Amino acid sequence: MDNARDARHDRDDRDDRSAVEDWEQRLAARWAELDAYEKEGDPAGFRARIAELAAERPEDDPVALFERGAAHDSTGEPEQAVRLYRRALDSGLTGLRRRRAVIQLASSLRNLGRPDLAVELLTEERAVPADRLDADEAALSGAVDAFLALALADTGREREAASLALGALAPLLPRYNRSLAHYARDLLKTAGPS
Repeated sequence: MDNARDARHDRDDRDDRSAVEDWEQRLAARWAELDAYEKEGDPAGFRARIAELAAERPEDDPVALFERGAAHDSTGEPEQAVRLYRRALDSGLTGLRRRRAVIQLASSLRNLGRPDLAVELLTEERAVPADRLDADEAALSGAVDAFLALALADTGREREAASLALGALAPLLPRYNRSLAHYARDLLKTAGPS
């Protein structure tokens, strides 16, 4: 009896994984169509296609909310994106999508004239310990720094923004990375021109 129940449970798990993989593949195909929708001047059509896929999941599914938010964000509707990103995060979005949602929420808030909120969100995100991030999440650390630099610049903290941006760039250079990292830190120590 237990063997039959275990086998049924294993089969159900495989079916669930297969359904999720299929949904993710169809989602990726929709995102690959974004440029075509933009060329046609049909951002609403793109949002509708993403909304159709999202409707296959439960109403408050954090992944579906995030993808709908990203569709609004990518088609010039940051207000709706902010609302959906917040709902996704409040609904328990995890992993790589959670980190992407924080970055994209902060970017949208900055674009809506709230760089102070973007700085707050990204400063918190930057403080997440590296051992709590998987490799994909850690790979977005440079994006966190880049968007934080933009928000800092918009709040009048240009030297901090430049320091952060240069510090993020330094490891990527084939040469001068040590010097650039040093100069980036020095920007925070020295006063700018008056």
